[in-house]
Parts: sequence; structure tokens; C-alpha cells
Amino acid sequence: MNVIEVHATSLKDTMQQMQRVLGGEIKERWGEYTFTVNNENATGNIRFVTFEWGVGLLEYDIIFHQDTVLVTDTTEYNPIHFIYCLEGSCSHRFGKNGKNDMKQLERFQSVIITNKEGGQNYSYFPKGIKLVINIVQLTRKKYLKKRLNGVESLNKKLHEVFMDTDHENRFSYFGSYNLKLANKITALRKIPAKNGMIRIMQMEGMVYEILAMHITQHEKDSKNTLPRTSLLKRELKIVRNLARTIVSDFSINYSVEGLSQESGLSQAKLQEGFKLLYARTVTEYIRHIRLEAARDFINTTDMNISQVVYTIGFSSRSYFSKIFKAKYGISPSEFQHNVRGRGISIDIA
Repeated sequence: MNVIEVHATSLKDTMQQMQRVLGGEIKERWGEYTFTVNNENATGNIRFVTFEWGVGLLEYDIIFHQDTVLVTDTTEYNPIHFIYCLEGSCSHRFGKNGKNDMKQLERFQSVIITNKEGGQNYSYFPKGIKLVINIVQLTRKKYLKKRLNGVESLNKKLHEVFMDTDHENRFSYFGSYNLKLANKITALRKIPAKNGMIRIMQMEGMVYEILAMHITQHEKDSKNTLPRTSLLKRELKIVRNLARTIVSDFSINYSVEGLSQESGLSQAKLQEGFKLLYARTVTEYIRHIRLEAARDFINTTDMNISQVVYTIGFSSRSYFSKIFKAKYGISPSEFQHNVRGRGISIDIA
């Protein structure tokens, strides 16, 4: 087992101290640092960048070849961690004697953690598992100097965490599954590296969006507005893969029965999974994807309405027109007229 002890004052210090144990090299470009390692300890990279007002981004894309423990002293550097596992999972606990308080950070789960001053965070990374982890770190004193920080709008519990600038308390929140975060983080990872300073600016904007999504998730969970689920993580992954299949080939005549047989999940579990992850039943999700595709076809191609109906997998033009108008508040023909007749592109929310 590799044990990495970190006594840092910044993200850069953290990476340099990890490098001393794991090996590898650190390179910098436009203020973005990439720590790359390919040896008996690990294969992959960890990148980090610090923005203004005490906000930083830390991303793992790595496989550890030995069980690895990161022990972080929070005396000098103790931000709030907003964590999301896009792939894999890891564990966390506070303090030396907290083995019974170990908590698993599951895939697709929104997690917020901060420790008290002088404490220690123990992060456990299992060997042989690909980890893609997004961490937004927020240093409270610096962030609160920002004129428009939005702290006053936080719910009571998070407001207390943000205002705890002397780091007197611990806080941990292991929230519900959130696939919107997965989509946003995936988009962040796809920003082209060649864009230089533009890339950093785009990253910063998305990082603030990700931060807002974590906070919104906590707000919803604190009000108990999100449904609980009996589904296993493996079953939620199956549901997400089915949703991706529908997006990639929406013209197929899907049925709940057919998807159930294909996936091995019962129809009840399918419905529960889609409602949890997409706030829609299976049928509602399929219809939503088809209508979004239809809107794009009308907006960007020369197809007539009948061709669009056929392309997205519907057989009835009248039914298509009815549900299109119910969703967007305008008929397909009127939408097409606005787009083509006036030479403008309309985006209807």
C-alpha cells in the first residue's frame, strides 16, 4: 500500500508531494498543471488549475496499481471539496481513529466534504480500478471576498459551512445520484487542449456551473424532494447505458417490455431508474429524445415535416404535431416557418 502524506498550502503543493511518492512528472501550460505517471505505482494523470477567488479544479484520470491512501493535513490548506466520481469509486474518513466512519464515494454521487483545522482527511483509492474523479475546491476566505458570491442564498446548513472561515467544524454530505453533473463534467473534459487561454476561460465557467449543481443537489436533498431508490449502482449504470442507446438511435420502436428483456431489469426497476435519473418514465424519456431530435432536424436541415416524423420513428404526423405543440408551445409547421421564413434560428426551452 502506498501512503501519501500531504502537508500543503495549495493544489500545487499537494501534487508535488504526491509526485514524491508516486514518481512521474508535472507540466504546466496556461496555468493548468498536469501530473502524469506511468510506472509500478500508477498509470494516468491528475490535472489541476486554480482560478480567481479561491476556486480550484482537481481531476483524477488514473489507475493506481497499489492500494493508495492520501492523508491530507488540513492545518494550512483546508478548502471545501465538491467531489464527483465519473468512473470508479473511492472512500473517505476523518481523522486517525475514524475507521468505523469510512464512507464510500459512489459513482454519479454528489459529495461535499470539509474538515476542521488541524484535522486529517483520509482518502482511499483502490488498486486496479480506473478512477475519473472531479473535485472543485473552494477556499472560503478568498471566495467570500468576491463581491457576487451568492452565499446569502445558500440553505442554512451550507451557509454555515461557507461562513466557517476559521474551520472549526467538520462537514460531510453524501448526496443522491446526479447524471446532469456527469454530463457537465464530461463536457468539461472535452474542451480542446489546443485552445490555450480560451480553454482556461471555458473551464472556469463550467467549474462554477458544476459548483452550482452540487449546491442545488444539496438543497434538494435537504428538503427530501428526491426519491429514494432500491436500485443497485450496477442497475443504475444499466439504466444510464440504455438511455445512451436511445439517444444514439432514437428511431427504433422501443418498448418497456423489450428494454426490460434486453437489460435484464424488471419493468418496475426500469421505470424507477428512469424516474430517478431523468425525472421521466421510460416512454416519456423516449418521446422527449425524439422531440428534441425533431426540433434539431427542423432547425438545421431542409427536411419537410413528414420526413422528420419518419426519421425520428413516428408513424403519425398528427400525433407528432400534437405532442410537439404540447411540449414547445408551437406547432412543427409554425416553428419551421419561423426558422426558414424569417432566416433565424429559434431555441425554444
